[in-house]
Amino acid sequence: METITSDIQEQLADLPYESVFEINGLNLWYGDHQALRDVNLLIPKNQITAVIGPSGCGKSTFIKTLNRMVEVIPGVRTTGDILYHGLNILAPSVRVESLRTQIGMVFQKPNPFPKSILGNVLYGPKRQGIHDKRQLMEIAERSLIDAALWDEVKDRLHMNAYGLSGGQQQRLCIARCLALQPDVLLLDEPTASLDPIASFKIENLIGTLKEHYSILIVTHSMQQASRISDRTAFFLSGEVIEYDNTAKIFSNPHDRRTDDYISGRFG
Repeated sequence: METITSDIQEQLADLPYESVFEINGLNLWYGDHQALRDVNLLIPKNQITAVIGPSGCGKSTFIKTLNRMVEVIPGVRTTGDILYHGLNILAPSVRVESLRTQIGMVFQKPNPFPKSILGNVLYGPKRQGIHDKRQLMEIAERSLIDAALWDEVKDRLHMNAYGLSGGQQQRLCIARCLALQPDVLLLDEPTASLDPIASFKIENLIGTLKEHYSILIVTHSMQQASRISDRTAFFLSGEVIEYDNTAKIFSNPHDRRTDDYISGRFG
């Protein structure tokens, strides 16, 4: 494992919370194109961390490294360390299937499976070998309650998930993650394809989930980041320009480029 860089050591010394990720000198290439450049971040446990920046700046690439989902793209190469509770997840010995159970992901467009509502929620637990009907129903009910969807679907669990509205489908995808009892939720623009009412419900849901989960959310919406996150990282051209408490980022950013972006001068 590489030696922790000085800026990470400084962050650790001043850290008022426990970290879930320590990212040290992370670089990533798609073939010859470098998409991430020397990323050094500490991600807090049980807080909401927003990742902002213009299109193509590396936001989605970054969070997809945190459960190695980025590796499904051919030609990807990384250097550096990503420590998850002290474990370097980029080590060859790490099983990505187990990692993605602990670090769940929800994408921009709702992607329910072509199954019933119940079948979607229980897909993961069944693959893990759980077949007791009572236990499965307890998992389904708990996950749908936690995703703020139970009251809306409890009487139609066997209905095809495609019959749900877009916002309900997105909450179902969150419930599908929660059924595996993850530690971290990665949310990649989870409200980008939703109407304002559905987006509001998802934002409220995210706020309630941080009590039990560490959450990273990629968003293009400055308003959303300022409303729901505890800390914000501003990415530009694959680099972290600024990372701080969200209130400070939006009221008194340290870097002029951060101020220019959040004030709408570019991006």
